[in-house]
Amino acid sequence: MNAGNAYTVRLETFEGPLALLMHLIDKNQIDIYDIPVALVTEQYLTYIKTMEQFNIEIASEFLVMAATLLQIKSRMLLPKPPKDTPPEEEGIDPRQELVDRLIEYKKFKEAAALLGEMAEIRGQYFTRQRQELAREIPLPEGLTIDDLLMAFAAVWESHAAENAYGLVAREEITVQDKMHDILYLLRSKRSRLSFDETLLRSGSRSEMVAAFLAVLELIRLKRITITQEKSFGAIYLTLKE
Repeated sequence: MNAGNAYTVRLETFEGPLALLMHLIDKNQIDIYDIPVALVTEQYLTYIKTMEQFNIEIASEFLVMAATLLQIKSRMLLPKPPKDTPPEEEGIDPRQELVDRLIEYKKFKEAAALLGEMAEIRGQYFTRQRQELAREIPLPEGLTIDDLLMAFAAVWESHAAENAYGLVAREEITVQDKMHDILYLLRSKRSRLSFDETLLRSGSRSEMVAAFLAVLELIRLKRITITQEKSFGAIYLTLKE
């Protein structure tokens, strides 16, 4: 045969014999609970012979399934009991074990397909890494973390009283955003910034919490320093040299 008349035969590949059987069942639109064993066996063996013709190595599991199909086919050819035989004496359908295996295989394939779809959807999202804040915050002498918490609580309560009602909207404000905001204010003003002013710049409670955590993180990183001129006095933030 010359090159002009050459043609290519593409042989479908299957993960295993059950995959091949499910393909034959779907192709012939067969009821999985009432498999015509003779037809399926004939088509299955034809596929095996085609693999042999193309010198494709046949896995042992395909040959085992071929033997199983032939065994089921031979059992189906045996004389059937009389019609008036009670159902419990008729015996088990020779196809039942194969049907059970195919149903189980189909369930696993559907579950795998569903998990694949879920993985594809999840792959379109990016999860931000958890922000780690140190437990120990270096504070100047005479000022404790409790003092900062009390100052935060005071601003929180005053802000809550002034904004008892309002529209609740979803916000995407991170601690990192507030850190940049505080550093920008300190650089632009070239002066100190009061603790209260830092929090009250926030428009919502979630932003206030982010601002408070941002202050603690900047102190830990030694990007800013805080001072309190007298006990219970105002707390100020300054940019560290």
